[in-house]
Amino acid sequence: MPVWLREYSWRQTGSVVYLSLPLRGVRVTPANIFCTDQYLKVSIPPFLFEAILYAPIDDTNSTAKIGNGIIFFTLYKKEVAMWDSLTLANANKEKLQYLRENAVRKAHEKAKEEMQAKKVTKQEHKKYALEATMKLEEAERKRIEDLKEKERQKVTEELELWKKQQKDAEKQKTLQKEGKLYQEVERLKEEKKEKMNETRIPNERNSKTRLKPTKGCHGSYSIFSENLKEEQLPAPRSAATIKINFTSRVFPTALRESRVAEEEEWLRKQAEAQRTISADLSELEDLKEEEKNPDWLKDKGNKMFATGNYLAAVNAYNLAVRLNNKLPLLYLNRAACHLKLRNLHKAIEDSSKALELLTPPVPANENARVKAYVRRGTAFCQLELFTEGLQDYEAALKIDPKNKTIEKDAEKIRHLIQGATQDS
Repeated sequence: MPVWLREYSWRQTGSVVYLSLPLRGVRVTPANIFCTDQYLKVSIPPFLFEAILYAPIDDTNSTAKIGNGIIFFTLYKKEVAMWDSLTLANANKEKLQYLRENAVRKAHEKAKEEMQAKKVTKQEHKKYALEATMKLEEAERKRIEDLKEKERQKVTEELELWKKQQKDAEKQKTLQKEGKLYQEVERLKEEKKEKMNETRIPNERNSKTRLKPTKGCHGSYSIFSENLKEEQLPAPRSAATIKINFTSRVFPTALRESRVAEEEEWLRKQAEAQRTISADLSELEDLKEEEKNPDWLKDKGNKMFATGNYLAAVNAYNLAVRLNNKLPLLYLNRAACHLKLRNLHKAIEDSSKALELLTPPVPANENARVKAYVRRGTAFCQLELFTEGLQDYEAALKIDPKNKTIEKDAEKIRHLIQGATQDS
């Protein structure tokens, strides 16, 4: 049964009421005080103080100071006036009950509205942060594309200039060859004329001194034909290298040593994860097509993590998980962000989800499984759950027994467990 507090003192001005409530021997916290525009309650079991105020007050600006066994209230009136008393007089029990319930209802509605407003503000802040990050990413991508385009244009111009130079050189060589050929023909004609002038004799001796034609040709034209034939011979074939491509395998192990059934199951799950879209895209209509791609969001989160912006990286991974919740690398990378932000329980949850998706265990996902065990083990150790952390580190060592870093960390955890056992 509560003990009602009747001892208090108050004074007022036209706009402010000062109330002093003595509470000696008890510890008061802000959670013990409840105040609305016309209702004031202080509940510190077994003590109870309740007042239906004479007129409404501004409960938002009103204050309460706790110290030296006294609660000192400063209550600002909504309307400037002098009160006849602190509490409402001549009120029956039903009216007091109604005012009390109405005050509690208004307080609940106000708290609900404030919570909703905070939620809306938080969503707007998240959306603004994501939009700002995407704008920066778009500007950076545009800058890189501009650089690539400039470099492409420069290389194209240099290639066109080289082709023009080569064409001019070939044309010059052709002209030189044609000039040499013309000079050779003219020389042969001159030699023929000279020989004809030297061997000109009477008709009866022409038959004896006539030049014998070359086999297969007539007269001096055989020499010209042979030279022309030499000029038309094709150039030797240029040397070249033939490249042979083999069909690549996803898993590096030989076919006779691989676990075909498990490997095929892993590949099937990866293909299914790439096709899965689990988010309601109606909420993301304002995003671009590339921003709805989980792989693009994963790469953006990786860049944010590399720059130390872990909150932005978590936002990117969150959106990627909403779009596709079957990709283990999204959970694995988000667990790393949570470790940096000291969200240890979330890091454990994401690492466990990644290990759940990294099944069956095959050589292609060994590296990812090692990271998942190490990150979950690190989170366990930071929560001082060293036994669970050691189990994860030992599981990682079974997958990668040559990793000296993991082996050293596991040895440190064993020493901590031994020290804790000896102390107990």
